[in-house]
Amino acid sequence: MTDRVGQRDTSGFAIFTLMMVALFVGLGVWQLQRRVEEHALIAALNERLAAAPVPLPDPSQWPALTADKEEFRRVSFAATYESRLDAMVYSSGSTIRSDISGPGTWAFLPARLSSVETVAVNAGFVPNTTQNRDMQDRAVAQLITGKPVAMTGYIRFPVAAGVLTPNVEHDKRMWFARDHLEMARALGWEEVAPFYIDLETPVPANGIPKPGPLQVHLPDDHMRYAIIWFSLAGSLLIAFVVWLRGSLPAPHDFGFSPRATKSGRSDG
Repeated sequence: MTDRVGQRDTSGFAIFTLMMVALFVGLGVWQLQRRVEEHALIAALNERLAAAPVPLPDPSQWPALTADKEEFRRVSFAATYESRLDAMVYSSGSTIRSDISGPGTWAFLPARLSSVETVAVNAGFVPNTTQNRDMQDRAVAQLITGKPVAMTGYIRFPVAAGVLTPNVEHDKRMWFARDHLEMARALGWEEVAPFYIDLETPVPANGIPKPGPLQVHLPDDHMRYAIIWFSLAGSLLIAFVVWLRGSLPAPHDFGFSPRATKSGRSDG
């Protein structure tokens, strides 16, 4: 009876071990697949960033634009910054601008095209450790000239605030997510394009706000995670083998010993 119980325990533990090993191996393989997909995405985005700028899509095409196909598309166009309230987006650094570090804000302004449509433009970074609104206003004021400006930048799509995103500070016109559609509704920019522009050029004479070229630097942690999952699978398998060897009955538990067997053969 005890042997049967022991066999059931061993079989159950073996099944559990195999299931967990299969799960860990599957997670490791999934991480490797994600790594391949991410490298393909980085290659595609870098190709868009390095391409020569193309004209801004016609407004009739805007509803059909998607982030998968158009995010980071480099474009050139002419627009006039409007004399409306700007918005600032807090930032403590940037993963796509290697020249940006430390706390500050991104300056978002509405700009009107010659075809009268409005596009939100991220005019660049305003270094500002104290989040002084007067400093931000001075940085933006120089851009409002009432004259068309030839711009080159990148098509970007809005990022909605998450559960943990701080609330908008309306008195400072400070956002914590790049949701230009929400900015437009709150600040009366009227209807804007479904995308915004991360400005590359021109750079103001004093360099603030500071636009610039983008570079994609996505974290490549998938190989590390894959190694962790494969290591867990291997460790669990080794632990099971050690446990199994320790739980198997020794030869004398079956009622015989090598010496007794040899003696029995001599007597016969």
